[in-house]
Amino acid sequence: MSESKETLRLYDADAYSIEFDATVVSCDALTKNEQNVYQVVLDQTLFFPEEGGQSPDQGIIDGVEVVDVQIKKNIITHTLTKPLSVGQKVHGKIDWTHRFYNMQQHSAEHIFSGLVHSRFGYNNVGFHLSDQIVTMDFDGVLTPEEISDIEYAVNEAITKNIEVKVSFPSKEELAKIEYRSKIEIEGQVRIVEIPGYDICACCAPHVRRTGEIGMLKVMSVQNYKGGVRISVLSGFRALLAFREKAQIITELMNLLTCGQENLVENISKQKTVNQSLKSQLVNAKQALMEYKLKELPKDLKQVLLFEKDLDSNGARNAVNKLVENYDGLCGVFCGDDASGYSYVIGSKTSDCKEIASLLREKLSARGGGSPAMIQGSVAATEEQIKNALELL
Repeated sequence: MSESKETLRLYDADAYSIEFDATVVSCDALTKNEQNVYQVVLDQTLFFPEEGGQSPDQGIIDGVEVVDVQIKKNIITHTLTKPLSVGQKVHGKIDWTHRFYNMQQHSAEHIFSGLVHSRFGYNNVGFHLSDQIVTMDFDGVLTPEEISDIEYAVNEAITKNIEVKVSFPSKEELAKIEYRSKIEIEGQVRIVEIPGYDICACCAPHVRRTGEIGMLKVMSVQNYKGGVRISVLSGFRALLAFREKAQIITELMNLLTCGQENLVENISKQKTVNQSLKSQLVNAKQALMEYKLKELPKDLKQVLLFEKDLDSNGARNAVNKLVENYDGLCGVFCGDDASGYSYVIGSKTSDCKEIASLLREKLSARGGGSPAMIQGSVAATEEQIKNALELL
């Protein structure tokens, strides 16, 4: 990349600006994911880069889609699908919906992390904000009740419509401020404060007032590296997620002809019935297989059975019984000619590992095992399998 001066970050001055004008400082071509793209540096930009765990802004520059935005040594690089000329005056426009949704998520995360820190002393040691979910990793364990209390307190803070303050304190001023910081920061530190809830070093755009967040909802919790990972959604992304959940619940209610309050009970009953029917089916298949085995001629040198609907346990049990009664090769193949077969083969007189090698050589089969028994899969027809094994 050509040497460039630091990019003027317009989003620091106004996170709500959507359009801007700039001059192209450099444009370098490269191949990325087998596609020709162009890394463009402007003298100034509204595009927030991928930084601090947050996904980058989206939008266009002179009508060309911006597919990625990165920052290194305070130089912001925009990846475009078409080139721009150095010195060219360009007009950029960010995707405001994407930007605002990210602002809602990030401001809500600050309130959540600030409350966890003030109440429990835990640090947010891992943060990721994507277009689908926000995750926070804390270096201590929180109970479900504690997480629920924090969630409620965050939403209380949102309803208070508190002003979100952004400042660039001097080194002397910064030394007097107690603030959260995830990493060691070089150069000018940007402080984002939500009075009464959080004060943290942060480079990302935020809402002006907490009321713009709308709401926060904890989506999932899991133990993670001795602490806890909490996934949340806020604002319009939370609304979209709950619309999807509401649609699923409505469809389940219609399928089971019951109200929401009875869904869990009805699904549990369906699961119990399904497990019972599955057990009955397994027993029926086993009884049918035992009948088939009894009806086989006793003088066979080789026994190969082809079944459409038999699980691996049933196949192994059948081969074990066949090996007890027959000296030659005994195999059970489950599947059909169209999709192929899984197989179990056993013998008390032949080395089954040699049979596995033969199937690999002739039919490109997969699998292996011991000299007494092998199992695997093969994409071949019943006729092809029989022809491959007929000389054994």
